[in-house]
This record gives sequence, C-alpha cells and structure tokens, in this order.
Amino acid sequence: MMEGVFTGGCQCGAVRFRAEKLGRPSICHCRMCQKAFGGFFGALVTADQAHLTWTRGQPSLFRSSAKVKRGFCPKCGTPLTYQSDEGVEIAIGAFDRPELIEPEIQVNYSHRLPWIDHLLEKTQFSSPEYDAKWASVESYQHPDHDTAEWPPKDA
Repeated sequence: MMEGVFTGGCQCGAVRFRAEKLGRPSICHCRMCQKAFGGFFGALVTADQAHLTWTRGQPSLFRSSAKVKRGFCPKCGTPLTYQSDEGVEIAIGAFDRPELIEPEIQVNYSHRLPWIDHLLEKTQFSSPEYDAKWASVESYQHPDHDTAEWPPKDA
C-alpha cells in the first residue's frame, strides 16, 4: 500500500481528485481497456475509496460491461476510473506525478497486442527541428498540480 497525498485529474481540469492510499498498480491488456484508453493497454492503480476525494467535479460513468463502470471527464473525455464490485482503480496517467506509480503486474496478458513485447525496441526519432517545433506549442491542458480555479479568468 502506498500512502501519501496523490493528486490528479483530467486533461481540461474540470475533474480533479486526491487519493491518500493506493494499492496495486497494474497494466491491463484486455480489449475493453485498450478501447477505453485509446491505447495499447490501460494503466491503473487500486485506490482506497474511503481515502479518495473528488476535489473538483465528478467523473461521468459508462457501463462497459455487466460488471464494470468506467469513469471519464464529461467535458474532455479523459479516462479516469475503472469501477467494479471489488472497488475503484484510477488511471495512472491521470495523476499529477504518474512517474511515482510504477506498474507491478500485467493482467489479461494473453490479450496483449502481438507486438507489444517489442515496442521499446522501435527506432527512436528526434531532431533539433522537430523538438523545437513542439517545444514552442502553447498548451491549454490543465497543469499537473491543483489550481484554485480553472480555466484562469484571464484566459
């Protein structure tokens, strides 16, 4: 169990949370997680519901199966939770400091995409021109920390 103050939220800032007790971090390879996250897998960490507070807004819920509801921001669509009778899991990428929550296990491994084991062997691309182009992009994404209000009134 990881204890401390872990904050996070969606991309637009309409939904924010605070969790103080986290359990097992994992990645799930099932097809429902692939579709829910729009990615190769879903990265989730269990949370103690008694120590999980929604500090701004609330996620909307979509019943993705007879056993699971998935929470997402109603404004920007950011995936936030996986909820079942066993409890709630929070998307690791939604935390302000996701680097602190390293997955410990992979679930539904037999459903992984066939090339996932070799993904990090792919050619890495970088160039000064490409990096400069993206470094100058102005982000409208909520910052990775709590804010008194969002968006700022002068935006």
